[in-house]
Formats: sequence, C-alpha cells, structure tokens
Amino acid sequence: MTPIVRALVKTNCYQDSVALMRLASEVKKLPGVQEAAAMMGTPANKVILAEAGLDAPEIGPAQPNDLILAVRAGGAAAAEAGLARAEELLTTRQAQASAAVAFRPRTLETAARTLPGANLALISVPGEYAEAEAARALRLGLHVLLFSDNVPVEAERRLKDLAVSRDLLMMGPDCGTALLGGVPLAFANVVPRGAVGIVSASGTGLQEVSCLLAAAGEGVSHGIGVGGRDLGDAIQGRMTLHALRALAADPATEVLVLISKPPSAAVAAKVFQALEAAGKPAAICCLGLAAADRPVPSPRLTFVDTLEEAAQAAAALRRGLPFRPRPFTVDLEEAELLAAGQ
Repeated sequence: MTPIVRALVKTNCYQDSVALMRLASEVKKLPGVQEAAAMMGTPANKVILAEAGLDAPEIGPAQPNDLILAVRAGGAAAAEAGLARAEELLTTRQAQASAAVAFRPRTLETAARTLPGANLALISVPGEYAEAEAARALRLGLHVLLFSDNVPVEAERRLKDLAVSRDLLMMGPDCGTALLGGVPLAFANVVPRGAVGIVSASGTGLQEVSCLLAAAGEGVSHGIGVGGRDLGDAIQGRMTLHALRALAADPATEVLVLISKPPSAAVAAKVFQALEAAGKPAAICCLGLAAADRPVPSPRLTFVDTLEEAAQAAAALRRGLPFRPRPFTVDLEEAELLAAGQ
C-alpha cells in the first residue's frame, strides 16, 4: 500500500521547538502512523520534511513563522487521524499555556522587569530573528542559551564577541543541552551536582557524559554547551575558551571535561593551552581526533577516544586515581552481525 501524506499549515503560529518535538512523538504513537512532524516553515525545515517523506503541496507556501503539521501513514484514514490528533494536542497546549499565567510578557525587556532576579534567557525563535533577540538578551545582562538553528555563522561570531565583552555565556546557536548551577536546560537530564565541569560542542555528548558520571557516583558542577561550530575556524573557540576560563575560576569545579568533534588545528592549539592553563585535571574527548594531532602528553590532560572513557577518566581524576582505558572488544560472531546491520 502506498503511504499517504497529509499536511496542514497554520499561519503565524510560532511554537517552541521542544514542544513541537513532543507533539510529533505523541502523534507517531497512533496506529498506522509511520512518521509525523511539527516544524516551523523555514526553508531548512522544508528540506528535512521532504527527506523524511513528509512532502506535500500545502507545505510549499509556508513561511518561517508558519507552523507545519505533517503526517505519513499507511492509509488515508490513519493520516487524517494523525493530523487531527496533532491539531488537538496543539490546541490543548495553547489553552494550557494561556491559563497558566495571567500575564505573559511580549518582550525580553518586559520579562526582565517582571523577573528582576533572572540571569539567563533561553531563546528559540526562527533563525533569521535569533541574532536580534539574543543580542537584546545579552545587552540586558542575561546569559543566553540559543536553541535556534539556521543562524548564520557571522551572526554567531558577533553574538559570542558581545557575550565575551560582557562576561556572559552565549551557548549555541543550535544548543540543545546545558546544566547551570544544577538546573537542567532544554534536553538535559537531571543529575547530581558535583565537582566535574563540562564544556561541550555536542548536546548529546554532554547528556551522555553527565549521565555516565551520575551512574559512577559523581556529579556535575556546570555543563556548558557551546554549539557545534564553536571549535571550527569561523568561530575560533570563542565560547569554549570563555567557558573554560569560567570553570577554571569556579571553586566548585575540580575536574574539567571537553567534548567535541575534531577542532581545527589552530583552535585545538588554543583550547589545549587553555585547558593546561586552567590548573585543573581535564579529560578531553574530541571524537575522531587523530593521536598525531594531540599535544605532547601532559600530567594534567587525559585524552580519550569515547564518551564512556571521558566519564570514566573524569571520575578517576576526581578521585585521584589513575585512568586505565578499557578496550572495546566483541567476539567475531557478534562483530559479523553488527557489520551486517542485524
């Protein structure tokens, strides 16, 4: 049976990305539904929908501030039921949000006046508006977690320069995870507070290591997500270096962890120097970084190859114990099954 795709565009209906992902996951649980998505109508999101087999004529005219609900199912009835459920969940969420508070600020300035003790803004708006809102928050003296994606790299550079000049964190863009002062943000897990400070250019990496540390009986002082592009040539590690300086000065942080994909050679040199200068033992997991690109071994820096090893090394460093990596081994039969994708 040929799959059926149904889509609906709701104009000028911006919704938070986290809430939309939860909505889509609920719709995918319905019988007969193969795939579902709830996304804003940005050009990049339209490409994602098409690649996921959720393309439909209704989606074409959608604008970045329009909400797209799309469902693919094994039959027309299931597709229509999925779309109806998506609308129902959206309506319920909007009603709950309206009833939750009597007053909802419409600007960051008003929100800051309403909550004078607040020191962080979590921003999730279409990429074309993200720089303006993040810059506004930074000028108000707020740290920023920028969840938005599709933000130009030039805008990221400007925002991080502004943040550093004001001694603030500018996490992101496309930052999905952070743990600040024991408070989990976006997709972070709730883990114990402790003495390990993490700086990560990978949200899922930060989640994994923080959870493995918790399982090992250790906690996290702060987990700072910097966005996946921070250690590239365009951004030059601006926020990674700033975050490392902050953790180096934090008396509650005894051990550092750095997580990223391979940084550019120039950025790697600066970051490794900063880790050495921090004066605290550090576990470094730059996934895919060749051994030849690592600096001369240092008593203070421990390089590892996996996220699991990063957590193990951090726990050992925290306890003053030597770290001994455990090699990954698998028997031949299991390796053949894995290679065959079974």
